Amino acid sequence: MRNVLRVVVLVFLLSLFTSAQTMKDPKAAQANAKFAQNCDQFIKESLVLSPVSASQAGYHKYKDPKTGKTVELDAELDDVGAQGVAAQEKFYRAWQQRFQKETPIASLNSQDAADYRLLNDQIALNLLEFEHIQSYKHNPTDYVELLGNAMFLPLTQDYASKEVRVGHVVARIGQIPRFVDQMKSQLTDSDPIFISTAVDENEGNLNLIDSVAADIPAGSPLKAQYDKVAPAAKQSLTNLNQWMKNDLAKRPTNGRTWRLGKEWYDPKFRYVMETSVTPEQLLADAQAKLKATRAEMLQLALPLYKQMFPGQDDYSSLPAKQRENKIIAAVLNKISDEHPQRDQLIEAVKADLEGIKQFIRNKKIVALSSRDNLKVIPTPEFERGIYSVAGFHAPPPLEPNAEAQYWVTPIDPKMSEAKAESKLREYNNYALKWLTIHEALPGHYVQFEHANDVQPLTRRLLRALFGNGPYVEGWAEYIADVMTQEGYLDHSPKFGLVRRKITLRAVANTILDIRLQTMNMTDQEAMDLMLNDTFQTQAEAEGKLVRAKLSSTQLPTYFLGQRQWWELRKKYQAANGSAFNLEQFHDAALDQGPLPIEYLEKIILPGK
Repeated sequence: MRNVLRVVVLVFLLSLFTSAQTMKDPKAAQANAKFAQNCDQFIKESLVLSPVSASQAGYHKYKDPKTGKTVELDAELDDVGAQGVAAQEKFYRAWQQRFQKETPIASLNSQDAADYRLLNDQIALNLLEFEHIQSYKHNPTDYVELLGNAMFLPLTQDYASKEVRVGHVVARIGQIPRFVDQMKSQLTDSDPIFISTAVDENEGNLNLIDSVAADIPAGSPLKAQYDKVAPAAKQSLTNLNQWMKNDLAKRPTNGRTWRLGKEWYDPKFRYVMETSVTPEQLLADAQAKLKATRAEMLQLALPLYKQMFPGQDDYSSLPAKQRENKIIAAVLNKISDEHPQRDQLIEAVKADLEGIKQFIRNKKIVALSSRDNLKVIPTPEFERGIYSVAGFHAPPPLEPNAEAQYWVTPIDPKMSEAKAESKLREYNNYALKWLTIHEALPGHYVQFEHANDVQPLTRRLLRALFGNGPYVEGWAEYIADVMTQEGYLDHSPKFGLVRRKITLRAVANTILDIRLQTMNMTDQEAMDLMLNDTFQTQAEAEGKLVRAKLSSTQLPTYFLGQRQWWELRKKYQAANGSAFNLEQFHDAALDQGPLPIEYLEKIILPGK
């Protein structure tokens, strides 16, 4: 019934939208109505091809037009075999041609033109993956994380009764042996970093299967079904880990490594960033920002150094960079003494939330939603390879009242005291406050609360599924700048210094990604950049190096997006003059959802 109501509401909204446009320009209205219809069909069909993605979007039921049967998508596991991959590639190529033919961008209004560009870039990115990059042949972490989400999402959403949702998870558990066989048939070789990460994350999947049993009442038919399928699924995953270590790891890679290489990095960068800026331009800007930010940090650190180390040498006789390193590192090291205990990380994060929320209201930073659906939870085990510190998991765009999750990765009990202390010093009391600003309030949580009010539903779903990375990550970095400038923590110089250290981290992310993926940067060069130039701790730097190898084109989204948000604000402020209102600007930009900033500008700035 809930899905039927969604369809009725969607059709009603689309009809209102079409009627209003028809009165203005019948021909233009027809083109935009056709585009909306095509978008709706494209999105739903793409989600049917990936039931796990459908769960994430909140799209739970699909009526097969061929059979007339209703498919419970949450009970299905993706087809990752050769036929499934071929079907997806054919699907995206056909839709690319169809959008170009039936709804050319020149025929669309500014809103639909922005959506068209978003769709076209996403389709091109998928085709680049299928035709050239082909991670599905080389990276087992993609499969392991997909499998983890398949079980995790129904357990943590609220689209049906708990019994129904657990039943869906059990149905997916029953399909794990098939999924693993398909995965093995697809993987031809793999870099060691992909294999070691996949093995570690897959242990989380095994634990997740065990945890499902606790949600099933003893003696229920569901318990019998679980007992029937769980052993085979666990054995299949256990065998998978052995296969990755003893078979896949020993296969020759023919020169292919985790490095993407410039040939494929450049087009991927273009489709992910959706900007006219090239990797070379962004790298040059990042290197300049690195130098400027270090100079700012020295000016903040000098008075703190005198307070913390009275009477000690201020190293004024040293060369500039050496002096910066000595002074800034000493002050940051002292600040890092203020950190939570290793078993109190999540509690420390929760304690910061209310004060941050009150500051946002007092300073009128951005409108907060009436929904109170944010929950702080430990990062799922199968996601800790990528989310080694924290992450945000938005509610499904079709179910905005569902639970939003701020993931905080606890210190592994097996981690040595020295490594745990290094991580806690990196995420000291001030860095944790920044982390909560970035991931939750007024960062990603507030951002997606606005995005989940976008209408019509098709547009909301499209922008949520294919949202622009620099818009998303750039907002979280930009708004942390705003909070700092507006006086969060009473203009604390300690927080200001740590905030700039985080900016250095975003800058380093960009340098790492471009140079590691395309310029053969060595591990030692990467570690030197993080440890000596951007003041990161050993544990943070080691974790970031792994992350940089696991992904490509994601790490630069922070710096590029931060810069784009500031540029957009300056243009908006200039256009509005004395009438400029900070909260109104933020609301106007966030209310459009995660569009590329260059497209967003044409919508919210007059005359663009």
